[in-house]
Amino acid sequence: MPLFKRTDLLMGNRFDLALVGSHDDEAMAALEKAVHEIQRIEQLLSTYRPDSQTNRINEQAGISPVVVDQEVFDLIQRAQRISDLSQGAFDLTYGSLDKSLWNFDQEMTSLPSPDKAKKSVQLIDYQLIELDSNQRSVFLKKKGMRIGFGGIGKGYAADCAKTVLQGLGFQHGLVNASGDLCAWGKNENGKSWSIGIVHPDNPDRIIADFALNNSAVATSGNYEKFVMIQGLKYSHTIDPHTGYPIQGIKSVTVFAPFAELADALTTPLAVMGVSVGLDLINQIPGLGCVIIDDNNQIFYSDNIQHASIGLLH
Repeated sequence: MPLFKRTDLLMGNRFDLALVGSHDDEAMAALEKAVHEIQRIEQLLSTYRPDSQTNRINEQAGISPVVVDQEVFDLIQRAQRISDLSQGAFDLTYGSLDKSLWNFDQEMTSLPSPDKAKKSVQLIDYQLIELDSNQRSVFLKKKGMRIGFGGIGKGYAADCAKTVLQGLGFQHGLVNASGDLCAWGKNENGKSWSIGIVHPDNPDRIIADFALNNSAVATSGNYEKFVMIQGLKYSHTIDPHTGYPIQGIKSVTVFAPFAELADALTTPLAVMGVSVGLDLINQIPGLGCVIIDDNNQIFYSDNIQHASIGLLH
């Protein structure tokens, strides 16, 4: 069957959507509706839109609770569970990070002092997000705190787009939100969709292929955004406990039933480190991960073969 594709810049990222179908007009109209759904979510979650619910929450930090849509409230609630699970390695309040210390551009030639680094993350504390389910309100307890959905929003949007497309009757498709990907059904050749994990030192080289059977995957790597200082690579992933970029891990790939969950777990696994990260994934049914450390050693979670993922080669 023919494959219909569309690429858009949404939520500040490239989104690739694909459907397997028989009618050109129907498929393209469905992809248009999926794009509108992603734009709707962007309007809710974006910190770049002054009228977004996220910005309203941030503007009222330390002042008063903000009533939000049930959808936004539920997403924040799920994010809080990931924070608990990862002991704060995942934290929506990372938006409070002092960006002036970590711009990761060519002008950055030295690391900030430990005191400055620690100070830059002093407002990052997910436990200071107060949720009131009766009022459906969100309150950041300290002035200056900010939440952001950079670590979970793309995955959530991919899942929502998938739900729209399935609701329109498309049984085979794929949504790729710049590496946060969900796939269902089969590809245009009647085979499982597949994902390649790239070598962190050479993103053009695939080191492993996995079949995706109605599941999702997300990858985070230190090759995406980084700075070199005195011969060492420092990635854009900041440990919220120390204020410093994480060390020891080059790449994390997480397989999960939903893109939101896969997206939300990649950064905390990088922060937690290989052994603690693997231990966490091994305790949760239906999840799998592949971690590549600074020495290019590859680690697989125990349950990767049980997470609807087949190793192709």
